[in-house]
Amino acid sequence: MKLVVVGANGRMGQALIRIIAATEGAVLHGAVGRPGSAAIGKDAGELAGIGPLGVPVTEDALSAFVHADGVIDFTRPESSVEFAALAAQARIVHVIGTTGCTEEDEDKFRASARHARVVKSGNMSLGVNLLSVLVKQAAKALDAAGWDIEVLEMHHRHKVDAPSGTALLLGEAAAAGRGIDLQDASVRVRDGYTGPREQGTIGFATLRGGSVIGEHSVIMAGEGELITLSHSAGDRTIFARGAVKAALWAFDKKPGLYSMLDVLGLSQNS
Repeated sequence: MKLVVVGANGRMGQALIRIIAATEGAVLHGAVGRPGSAAIGKDAGELAGIGPLGVPVTEDALSAFVHADGVIDFTRPESSVEFAALAAQARIVHVIGTTGCTEEDEDKFRASARHARVVKSGNMSLGVNLLSVLVKQAAKALDAAGWDIEVLEMHHRHKVDAPSGTALLLGEAAAAGRGIDLQDASVRVRDGYTGPREQGTIGFATLRGGSVIGEHSVIMAGEGELITLSHSAGDRTIFARGAVKAALWAFDKKPGLYSMLDVLGLSQNS
């Protein structure tokens, strides 16, 4: 499968290049860097530290997508929307790990999925997606009147969106287990005299600092007992492996919008 990595000059992009090069059935077809980046024109393999692959980094996404089978995208929302339009035109796979997207962005991804095979997730790792299933089951089993749910996450100092896409994914899982809408139930900020916690809400706490790749915990607090479900990411390659797995999985699927739960056979529709 001929894959294009967008955001090739970033840490995640370089991890993707290394994983693609090491994955049977996948080959790096193109690499797109940020316009004006010092990486433009360099060999993508050398940029990723694995030696030359004969694929220069370009800022022209359109040319990189020609004859490609899929694109893997961990960039920014505005860039992912542009890439979604190109993937739809090319009728190829678009794996999106970008977080911080608005509902308007999500509408554009859904529109793209009428022609492309779009796999989008707040987290591409196996562990986090298994965790989301457990969170949903636990939230369904534990009555909202007796159990409060809090989602705690920490990332490196450079992360620009909060809560993280993974935290929201876990919050959505908890809300689905409770049969409620997360937008109506979530509490993102507490400051000053807030009064008692409102029953049935799902709280989020965000920490930023250092080089932390990703730490997530879902805390379910009852009277006299506490349940904590957590995941720790020690290496970005877990996300890269998941994204490449998603691309290979989607290669022969019909156009549509899929999640990592579909890829891993964990969704209710699988």
